[in-house]
Amino acid sequence: MVQFHATTIVMARRGKDDVCVGGDGQVTMGETAIMKNNAKKVRKIYKNSVVTGFAGSVSDAFTLTELFEKKLEEHSGNLKRAAVALAQQWRSDKGMRNLEALMLAADKDSMLIISGNGEVIEPDEEFVAIGSGGNYAYAAANALYNHTDMGAEEIVREALRIASSICVYTNDHISVEKL
Repeated sequence: MVQFHATTIVMARRGKDDVCVGGDGQVTMGETAIMKNNAKKVRKIYKNSVVTGFAGSVSDAFTLTELFEKKLEEHSGNLKRAAVALAQQWRSDKGMRNLEALMLAADKDSMLIISGNGEVIEPDEEFVAIGSGGNYAYAAANALYNHTDMGAEEIVREALRIASSICVYTNDHISVEKL
């Protein structure tokens, strides 16, 4: 199974109108082989009003994103309600319980981490990062957010660039989506 092992995804918000998610492009198989350098792991969904980024198994991440978009439709774009509905479905469906993916999702009002365990977490900060380079990217985003006037997209790009210079599983082929 092809998996997005070693993915780094970063999301940041500066006020209501400046929300961005970005990801590196590296797809790693196992511990030693880079299979792809420019994969796109971020996208806009639900009438371009929600940005998402995912880490984990490719098929599981696509399944998660597709199911999440359906829940957004069912709940008229309400991010939190859709995420909770997805988490409830995830916990109760035997097939879904085995999905190995993490997703970041944001609209103009909220940022969420949605996990393969069916958890929905609203981060304390206005930035968040997941994946194997996530800790490096999170530390960089923290410093950039708290000690510069950079906008969300600049924070995301620079945090990913910094993570790519430290983490062997993160590259500098960065793609972003912005609200």
